[in-house]
Amino acid sequence: MQSGVDDGDIYDGGWCAQYRDKMQWLEVDALRLTRFIGVILQGRSSIWRSVQKVKVQFSNDSLVWKPCMNGTEEAVFEGNQDTETPVLALFSTSTVARYIRINPQTWYQNGTQGDICLRAEVLGCTLPVHVDCKTDKMCNFVVVSQLMKSVNEACPDITRIYSIGKSYTGLKLYVMEISDNPGKHELGEPEFRYVAGMHGNEVLGRELLLNLMQYMCQEYKQGDQRIVHLVTETRIHLLPSMNPDGYEMAFKKGSELAGWGFGRYSYEGIDMNHNFADLNSGMWSAIELATDQSKLINHYFPIPEQYTSEEAFVASETRAVINWMQNIPFVLSANLHGGELVVVYPFDMTRDWAPHEHTPTADESFFRWLATVYASTNQVMSNPDRRPCHNKDFIRYNNIINGAAWHNVPGSMNDFSYLHTNCFEVTVELSCDKFPHASELPIEWENNRESLLVYMEQVHRGIKGVVRDKDTEAGIADAIIKVDDIDHHIRSVTDGDYWRLLNPGEYQVTVSAEGYFPSSRTCQVMYDHYPTICDFRLTKMPKQRLKDILARGGKLPKDLQLRLRQLRLRKLRATTRAINQRRIADAAKRAKRM
Repeated sequence: MQSGVDDGDIYDGGWCAQYRDKMQWLEVDALRLTRFIGVILQGRSSIWRSVQKVKVQFSNDSLVWKPCMNGTEEAVFEGNQDTETPVLALFSTSTVARYIRINPQTWYQNGTQGDICLRAEVLGCTLPVHVDCKTDKMCNFVVVSQLMKSVNEACPDITRIYSIGKSYTGLKLYVMEISDNPGKHELGEPEFRYVAGMHGNEVLGRELLLNLMQYMCQEYKQGDQRIVHLVTETRIHLLPSMNPDGYEMAFKKGSELAGWGFGRYSYEGIDMNHNFADLNSGMWSAIELATDQSKLINHYFPIPEQYTSEEAFVASETRAVINWMQNIPFVLSANLHGGELVVVYPFDMTRDWAPHEHTPTADESFFRWLATVYASTNQVMSNPDRRPCHNKDFIRYNNIINGAAWHNVPGSMNDFSYLHTNCFEVTVELSCDKFPHASELPIEWENNRESLLVYMEQVHRGIKGVVRDKDTEAGIADAIIKVDDIDHHIRSVTDGDYWRLLNPGEYQVTVSAEGYFPSSRTCQVMYDHYPTICDFRLTKMPKQRLKDILARGGKLPKDLQLRLRQLRLRKLRATTRAINQRRIADAAKRAKRM
């Protein structure tokens, strides 16, 4: 602390104890095992503030302390005779520990001027140790790859590592898949994803996902029924680092020096949080221009052609994630960030480019539920006595907020996911500190473990089912699932299965597909932790049915033969009627000429 203008401030220019007795101490956490060799003491940079003698203690856990010894006696080191002169105190033997305490024994006495104050520098060298992302340090790209490989080797039956592409510098974007049938989409089983590290200097999400994959592997092997159920009923995908280039830059600087923005962007200087295609503007423009609102699309918005060109300023990492979204039918996702404590739900972009304005989706109530699920189970967010991170107090919003109400973010992954795919996604701001100390990781894991698990379980809320052909029982892909009073549809995937996230309630659901008659039914969503099954069987329209049968070289069934005979007779009658009318008209013309 710097010395101030006015003397007498207890927080001015150094460390001061609250009380004047020999039980006071200054403790330093070296964050890892360190070989301590001495301390340098100096008085407080103010009038009459110095410590004359000190003792030193060491600990590995901050609970049990051992004194620094001088032979068989506890060592007492000389301190300062003035406020300015540094005094070197070397230990008789070096000591390996993580924590060190400086314990003043005597100090300058002069009435009210006799406070215990000092400045200190601790001398030592950290020891080389085996790297463990959970307890020792943050993990760079090589260590992350090794850790993911070790999880895969420990649980080969439920894990698979795959790459969705490369960063600008060529680092692979590795994903850990956790499922009872890795590498395969199972009929009726929803797909879930966590994405971390979009901003390379926001590192906590990366470390949490590494912990999560280790935890799920261990608990599955031990028979934890909650984890077993998640693994067998869900296909989970974990992308620890979307921006490995940015992380490597921040990692080299370290927690203290990385700063607020260093490593945030891709190697090319792109902020991937604004780098996805802006589908919102096109949607809102179409709504304003449309004369018939019923003919507007409200889902699966196409990507603008200019965005997909090679010349477009789109990061290679963003392109890889979009391709990933299009290849796997994700149902639910969360994007893990840092620098705040709040869960953000779409839309992230304001409708009129206002700096901030509440801009809800058609699924506002369910998105609020998703955000609340994470925030209310997070040990830090749910603490009513916690302090705000910065100048925005999210506690009064129950630690959730509509993204556009916070600030305008065009081109966000949340909005793109909702408008271009079936997937609902929120952003979780995990901590006030973007790059916390490695020593904080175990605590942060405990703060977020339940939230990470319970949020994944929400993929089983709502309704699910399979849309099939009534005659062949084959799944119908690309069928549109419409829920009355919610202006956002989703679609069935390759095998005809679908998932529609919904809050508890009764819903009228209509399914339609090209070449089929629509079908509707009522689906009741309960408060249970599993979805309501709502299957649909669609009947082909006659023309489509005939095309399919003839294409296979099959024999027409009797009902279709009868239907075709009726259509032919109807067409023949219409043709005959038209011919007769034309003949009568021709005869009338000839009669006039005569």
